Amino acid sequence: MIINGKKKIWSEYQKDIPEDHYFYVRSCIRQNFFPASEKLFLEIVRDRLNLDFFETEHHTTCGGIAYHSDTIPQETVMTIVARQFALMTEAGYKNYVASCITSFGLYTEILDTWHHFPELEAKIRDYLWKTTKREFQKPEYLAHASDVVYKLRDKIASQAKFRLVNKETGEPLKVVEHIGCHYSKMFPSKGVGGAEYPYVLTGMIEAWGGEIVDYPERRHCCGFGFRQYLVQANRGYSISNTHKKFESMAPFKPDMIITNCPGCPYFLDRWQYVIKEMEGTTYGPDGTGIPVFTYEEVAGLVLGYDPWYLGLQMHQTPVEPLLDKIGIKYNKEEKYLL
Repeated sequence: MIINGKKKIWSEYQKDIPEDHYFYVRSCIRQNFFPASEKLFLEIVRDRLNLDFFETEHHTTCGGIAYHSDTIPQETVMTIVARQFALMTEAGYKNYVASCITSFGLYTEILDTWHHFPELEAKIRDYLWKTTKREFQKPEYLAHASDVVYKLRDKIASQAKFRLVNKETGEPLKVVEHIGCHYSKMFPSKGVGGAEYPYVLTGMIEAWGGEIVDYPERRHCCGFGFRQYLVQANRGYSISNTHKKFESMAPFKPDMIITNCPGCPYFLDRWQYVIKEMEGTTYGPDGTGIPVFTYEEVAGLVLGYDPWYLGLQMHQTPVEPLLDKIGIKYNKEEKYLL
Protein backbone atom coordinates (compact mmCIF):
# COMPACT_ATOMS: atom_id res chain seq x y z
CA MET A 1 0.00 0.00 0.00
CA ILE A 2 2.80 2.42 0.89
CA ILE A 3 4.66 1.60 -2.34
CA ASN A 4 1.49 2.16 -4.40
CA GLY A 5 0.93 5.44 -2.60
CA LYS A 6 4.43 6.60 -3.41
CA LYS A 7 3.98 5.61 -7.05
CA LYS A 8 0.77 7.64 -7.20
CA ILE A 9 2.44 10.71 -5.67
CA TRP A 10 5.41 10.39 -8.03
CA SER A 11 3.09 10.06 -11.06
CA GLU A 12 1.63 13.47 -10.24
CA TYR A 13 5.05 15.05 -10.83
CA GLN A 14 5.62 13.68 -14.32
CA LYS A 15 5.10 15.75 -17.44
CA ASP A 16 4.08 14.55 -20.89
CA ILE A 17 6.27 17.09 -22.68
CA PRO A 18 5.71 17.73 -26.40
CA GLU A 19 9.01 17.85 -28.26
CA ASP A 20 7.96 19.92 -31.26
CA HIS A 21 5.97 22.94 -32.51
CA TYR A 22 6.70 25.58 -29.88
CA PHE A 23 6.40 29.34 -29.60
CA TYR A 24 9.70 30.27 -27.89
CA VAL A 25 10.18 33.35 -25.71
CA ARG A 26 13.54 34.57 -24.45
CA SER A 27 14.50 35.91 -21.05
CA CYS A 28 15.12 39.61 -20.52
CA ILE A 29 18.22 39.00 -18.35
CA ARG A 30 19.76 35.73 -19.54
CA GLN A 31 20.99 37.41 -22.73
CA ASN A 32 23.07 39.74 -20.58
CA PHE A 33 24.46 37.11 -18.21
CA PHE A 34 25.12 34.17 -20.54
CA PRO A 35 24.34 35.49 -24.03
CA ALA A 36 25.00 32.34 -26.06
CA SER A 37 22.66 29.99 -24.17
CA GLU A 38 19.39 30.93 -25.86
CA LYS A 39 21.00 31.11 -29.30
CA LEU A 40 22.44 27.65 -28.71
CA PHE A 41 19.08 26.25 -27.58
CA LEU A 42 17.52 27.31 -30.88
CA GLU A 43 20.45 25.93 -32.86
CA ILE A 44 20.16 22.55 -31.16
CA VAL A 45 16.40 22.13 -31.57
CA ARG A 46 16.25 23.62 -35.07
CA ASP A 47 19.51 22.67 -36.78
CA ARG A 48 20.59 19.54 -34.90
CA LEU A 49 17.18 17.98 -34.31
CA ASN A 50 15.11 19.62 -37.09
CA LEU A 51 12.26 20.69 -34.85
CA ASP A 52 9.80 23.58 -35.21
CA PHE A 53 10.53 26.38 -32.72
CA PHE A 54 9.28 29.86 -33.60
CA GLU A 55 10.19 33.20 -32.04
CA THR A 56 9.15 36.75 -32.84
CA GLU A 57 10.96 40.06 -32.58
CA HIS A 58 7.79 41.55 -31.07
CA HIS A 59 8.15 39.66 -27.81
CA THR A 60 8.93 41.74 -24.70
CA THR A 61 9.73 41.08 -21.06
CA CYS A 62 7.00 39.23 -19.18
CA GLY A 63 7.19 41.80 -16.37
CA GLY A 64 8.00 39.11 -13.81
CA ILE A 65 10.89 40.87 -12.08
CA ALA A 66 8.84 44.05 -11.68
CA TYR A 67 5.88 42.04 -10.41
CA HIS A 68 7.87 40.04 -7.88
CA SER A 69 9.61 43.23 -6.75
CA ASP A 70 6.22 44.88 -6.09
CA THR A 71 6.71 47.68 -8.63
CA ILE A 72 3.76 46.82 -10.91
CA PRO A 73 0.33 45.41 -9.94
CA GLN A 74 -0.98 41.97 -10.85
CA GLU A 75 -3.42 43.17 -13.50
CA THR A 76 -0.63 45.00 -15.34
CA VAL A 77 1.60 41.93 -15.52
CA MET A 78 -1.38 39.84 -16.58
CA THR A 79 -2.05 42.18 -19.49
CA ILE A 80 1.61 41.98 -20.55
CA VAL A 81 1.41 38.19 -20.49
CA ALA A 82 -1.91 38.22 -22.34
CA ARG A 83 -0.14 40.11 -25.15
CA GLN A 84 2.55 37.39 -25.26
CA PHE A 85 -0.16 34.75 -25.60
CA ALA A 86 -1.74 36.83 -28.37
CA LEU A 87 1.57 36.77 -30.28
CA MET A 88 1.60 32.99 -29.94
CA THR A 89 -1.98 32.78 -31.18
CA GLU A 90 -1.28 35.04 -34.15
CA ALA A 91 1.73 32.89 -35.11
CA GLY A 92 -0.45 29.76 -35.10
CA TYR A 93 1.14 27.90 -32.17
CA LYS A 94 -0.39 26.17 -29.14
CA ASN A 95 2.73 25.07 -27.23
CA TYR A 96 4.49 27.85 -25.34
CA VAL A 97 8.06 27.50 -24.06
CA ALA A 98 9.83 30.05 -21.88
CA SER A 99 13.58 30.42 -21.47
CA CYS A 100 13.21 32.09 -18.08
CA ILE A 101 12.28 30.38 -14.81
CA THR A 102 10.60 33.53 -13.49
CA SER A 103 8.51 33.74 -16.65
CA PHE A 104 7.58 30.05 -16.38
CA GLY A 105 6.46 30.51 -12.79
CA LEU A 106 4.58 33.69 -13.64
CA TYR A 107 2.75 32.15 -16.62
CA THR A 108 1.81 29.17 -14.45
CA GLU A 109 0.54 31.46 -11.69
CA ILE A 110 -1.52 33.54 -14.11
CA LEU A 111 -3.09 30.55 -15.87
CA ASP A 112 -3.97 29.01 -12.51
CA THR A 113 -5.43 32.31 -11.27
CA TRP A 114 -7.56 32.67 -14.40
CA HIS A 115 -8.78 29.09 -13.93
CA HIS A 116 -10.08 29.93 -10.46
CA PHE A 117 -11.18 33.51 -11.26
CA PRO A 118 -12.56 33.56 -14.84
CA GLU A 119 -13.97 37.05 -14.28
CA LEU A 120 -10.40 38.33 -13.88
CA GLU A 121 -9.39 36.67 -17.15
CA ALA A 122 -12.34 38.41 -18.84
CA LYS A 123 -11.19 41.74 -17.45
CA ILE A 124 -7.64 41.18 -18.78
CA ARG A 125 -9.00 40.23 -22.20
CA ASP A 126 -10.89 43.53 -22.21
CA TYR A 127 -7.74 45.45 -21.20
CA LEU A 128 -5.74 43.78 -23.96
CA TRP A 129 -8.34 44.56 -26.62
CA LYS A 130 -8.64 48.19 -25.56
CA THR A 131 -4.87 48.74 -25.52
CA THR A 132 -3.69 46.61 -28.46
CA LYS A 133 -6.76 45.35 -30.37
CA ARG A 134 -5.47 41.82 -29.83
CA GLU A 135 -7.10 38.59 -28.69
CA PHE A 136 -5.50 35.37 -27.47
CA GLN A 137 -5.89 31.69 -26.84
CA LYS A 138 -4.26 30.25 -23.74
CA PRO A 139 -1.44 27.77 -24.39
CA GLU A 140 -2.47 24.15 -24.61
CA TYR A 141 0.92 23.30 -23.15
CA LEU A 142 3.32 25.46 -21.15
CA ALA A 143 6.94 24.32 -20.84
CA HIS A 144 10.20 25.65 -19.57
CA ALA A 145 13.09 25.29 -22.01
CA SER A 146 14.84 22.89 -19.62
CA ASP A 147 11.77 20.62 -19.92
CA VAL A 148 12.38 20.46 -23.66
CA VAL A 149 16.09 19.67 -23.33
CA TYR A 150 15.18 17.03 -20.72
CA LYS A 151 12.71 15.55 -23.21
CA LEU A 152 15.41 15.53 -25.92
CA ARG A 153 18.29 14.42 -23.66
CA ASP A 154 18.66 10.98 -25.24
CA LYS A 155 18.62 12.39 -28.77
CA ILE A 156 21.34 14.83 -27.73
CA ALA A 157 23.29 11.94 -26.16
CA SER A 158 23.06 10.02 -29.42
CA GLN A 159 24.95 12.85 -31.16
CA ALA A 160 27.43 13.38 -28.32
CA LYS A 161 31.12 13.93 -29.00
CA PHE A 162 31.93 14.16 -25.31
CA ARG A 163 30.46 12.79 -22.11
CA LEU A 164 30.52 14.11 -18.57
CA VAL A 165 33.35 11.76 -17.74
CA ASN A 166 36.91 12.29 -16.51
CA LYS A 167 39.05 11.33 -19.51
CA GLU A 168 41.95 10.23 -17.27
CA THR A 169 40.06 7.99 -14.87
CA GLY A 170 36.94 7.08 -16.85
CA GLU A 171 34.87 8.01 -13.81
CA PRO A 172 31.65 10.06 -14.13
CA LEU A 173 32.04 13.72 -13.24
CA LYS A 174 30.46 14.74 -9.95
CA VAL A 175 27.76 17.24 -10.84
CA VAL A 176 25.71 19.54 -8.61
CA GLU A 177 22.33 20.36 -10.16
CA HIS A 178 20.57 23.50 -8.97
CA ILE A 179 16.89 24.00 -9.77
CA GLY A 180 15.48 27.52 -9.92
CA CYS A 181 12.88 28.13 -7.21
CA HIS A 182 10.24 29.34 -9.65
CA TYR A 183 10.46 26.10 -11.62
CA SER A 184 9.35 23.64 -8.97
CA LYS A 185 8.61 25.36 -5.66
CA MET A 186 5.72 27.63 -6.67
CA PHE A 187 3.67 24.90 -8.39
CA PRO A 188 5.42 21.57 -7.69
CA SER A 189 3.18 19.57 -10.02
CA LYS A 190 4.37 21.66 -12.99
CA GLY A 191 8.01 20.62 -12.62
CA VAL A 192 9.44 17.19 -13.47
CA GLY A 193 9.74 15.47 -10.08
CA GLY A 194 8.14 18.21 -8.01
CA ALA A 195 9.88 20.39 -5.42
CA GLU A 196 11.69 17.73 -3.39
CA TYR A 197 12.92 15.44 -6.17
CA PRO A 198 13.11 17.50 -9.36
CA TYR A 199 14.56 15.36 -12.12
CA VAL A 200 14.73 17.77 -15.05
CA LEU A 201 18.50 18.44 -14.73
CA THR A 202 19.34 15.11 -13.12
CA GLY A 203 17.90 13.35 -16.16
CA MET A 204 20.20 15.33 -18.47
CA ILE A 205 23.28 14.70 -16.33
CA GLU A 206 22.67 10.95 -16.12
CA ALA A 207 21.96 10.69 -19.85
CA TRP A 208 25.21 12.49 -20.62
CA GLY A 209 27.40 10.39 -18.34
CA GLY A 210 27.62 12.39 -15.12
CA GLU A 211 26.89 11.50 -11.50
CA ILE A 212 24.62 13.60 -9.28
CA VAL A 213 25.95 15.02 -6.02
CA ASP A 214 23.40 14.92 -3.21
CA TYR A 215 24.25 17.30 -0.38
CA PRO A 216 22.33 18.83 2.56
CA GLU A 217 21.52 22.22 1.02
CA ARG A 218 20.68 20.85 -2.42
CA ARG A 219 17.28 22.59 -2.50
CA HIS A 220 18.40 25.82 -0.84
CA CYS A 221 17.96 29.10 -2.78
CA CYS A 222 20.96 30.27 -4.83
CA GLY A 223 20.84 33.62 -3.06
CA PHE A 224 19.19 35.82 -5.68
CA GLY A 225 15.73 35.96 -4.12
CA PHE A 226 14.81 39.26 -5.89
CA ARG A 227 14.67 41.63 -2.89
CA GLN A 228 17.68 39.87 -1.37
CA TYR A 229 19.77 41.34 -4.17
CA LEU A 230 17.76 44.08 -5.88
CA VAL A 231 17.66 46.09 -2.65
CA GLN A 232 21.31 46.97 -2.06
CA ALA A 233 21.00 46.93 1.72
CA ASN A 234 19.83 43.30 1.55
CA ARG A 235 22.74 41.90 -0.45
CA GLY A 236 24.32 40.38 2.61
CA TYR A 237 21.37 37.97 2.67
CA SER A 238 22.08 37.07 -0.94
CA ILE A 239 25.71 36.16 -0.47
CA SER A 240 25.04 34.38 2.83
CA ASN A 241 22.56 32.08 1.05
CA THR A 242 25.11 31.28 -1.63
CA HIS A 243 27.87 30.81 0.95
CA LYS A 244 25.68 28.32 2.81
CA LYS A 245 25.22 26.24 -0.35
CA PHE A 246 28.94 26.16 -1.16
CA GLU A 247 29.92 25.23 2.38
CA SER A 248 27.42 22.37 2.19
CA MET A 249 28.55 21.00 -1.19
CA ALA A 250 32.30 21.50 -0.70
CA PRO A 251 32.99 18.21 1.18
CA PHE A 252 31.62 16.27 -1.80
CA LYS A 253 34.17 17.88 -4.18
CA PRO A 254 31.90 18.47 -7.19
CA ASP A 255 33.45 18.99 -10.61
CA MET A 256 30.77 21.34 -11.91
CA ILE A 257 27.38 22.93 -11.28
CA ILE A 258 24.48 22.98 -13.76
CA THR A 259 21.42 25.23 -13.36
CA ASN A 260 18.16 26.00 -15.17
CA CYS A 261 17.47 29.57 -14.00
CA PRO A 262 18.74 32.96 -15.28
CA GLY A 263 19.78 34.25 -11.86
CA CYS A 264 21.15 31.04 -10.32
CA PRO A 265 24.20 30.55 -12.56
CA TYR A 266 25.00 34.25 -12.33
CA PHE A 267 25.07 34.28 -8.52
CA LEU A 268 26.65 30.86 -8.05
CA ASP A 269 29.36 31.95 -10.50
CA ARG A 270 29.96 35.56 -9.39
CA TRP A 271 29.64 35.12 -5.64
CA GLN A 272 32.51 32.61 -5.69
CA TYR A 273 34.82 35.50 -6.62
CA VAL A 274 33.34 37.67 -3.87
CA ILE A 275 33.70 34.93 -1.24
CA LYS A 276 37.32 34.46 -2.29
CA GLU A 277 37.97 38.20 -1.93
CA MET A 278 36.17 38.38 1.43
CA GLU A 279 37.43 35.21 3.08
CA GLY A 280 40.16 33.80 0.85
CA THR A 281 38.03 30.67 0.42
CA THR A 282 37.74 28.76 -2.84
CA TYR A 283 35.69 25.62 -3.35
CA GLY A 284 37.44 23.95 -6.25
CA PRO A 285 40.84 22.19 -6.33
CA ASP A 286 44.15 24.07 -6.47
CA GLY A 287 42.62 27.41 -5.51
CA THR A 288 40.07 27.45 -8.32
CA GLY A 289 36.30 27.64 -8.06
CA ILE A 290 33.59 25.21 -9.14
CA PRO A 291 32.58 26.12 -12.73
CA VAL A 292 28.88 26.87 -13.17
CA PHE A 293 26.96 26.21 -16.40
CA THR A 294 23.53 26.63 -17.91
CA TYR A 295 21.96 23.41 -19.18
CA GLU A 296 22.26 24.70 -22.77
CA GLU A 297 25.99 25.24 -22.31
CA VAL A 298 26.40 21.69 -21.01
CA ALA A 299 24.41 20.34 -23.96
CA GLY A 300 26.69 22.34 -26.25
CA LEU A 301 29.84 20.91 -24.63
CA VAL A 302 28.45 17.39 -25.00
CA LEU A 303 27.70 18.04 -28.68
CA GLY A 304 31.23 19.33 -29.30
CA TYR A 305 30.69 23.06 -29.74
CA ASP A 306 33.69 25.33 -29.28
CA PRO A 307 33.65 26.55 -25.64
CA TRP A 308 34.13 30.18 -26.66
CA TYR A 309 31.25 29.94 -29.15
CA LEU A 310 29.16 28.86 -26.15
CA GLY A 311 30.13 32.09 -24.35
CA LEU A 312 32.04 30.35 -21.57
CA GLN A 313 34.51 33.24 -21.54
CA MET A 314 31.73 35.26 -19.88
CA HIS A 315 31.97 33.14 -16.73
CA GLN A 316 33.87 34.63 -13.81
CA THR A 317 34.79 31.23 -12.38
CA PRO A 318 37.26 29.68 -14.88
CA VAL A 319 35.88 26.77 -16.92
CA GLU A 320 39.21 25.52 -18.30
CA PRO A 321 39.87 22.95 -15.50
CA LEU A 322 36.55 21.28 -16.32
CA LEU A 323 37.24 21.35 -20.07
CA ASP A 324 40.64 19.74 -19.48
CA LYS A 325 39.09 17.07 -17.30
CA ILE A 326 36.61 16.10 -20.03
CA GLY A 327 39.22 16.39 -22.77
CA ILE A 328 37.58 19.24 -24.69
CA LYS A 329 40.07 21.15 -26.84
CA TYR A 330 40.10 24.94 -26.83
CA ASN A 331 42.37 27.74 -28.03
CA LYS A 332 43.50 30.01 -25.22
CA GLU A 333 44.33 32.77 -27.71
CA GLU A 334 40.76 32.86 -29.03
CA LYS A 335 39.02 33.09 -25.66
CA TYR A 336 38.02 36.75 -25.97
CA LEU A 337 37.82 37.10 -29.75
CA LEU A 338 34.10 36.21 -30.13
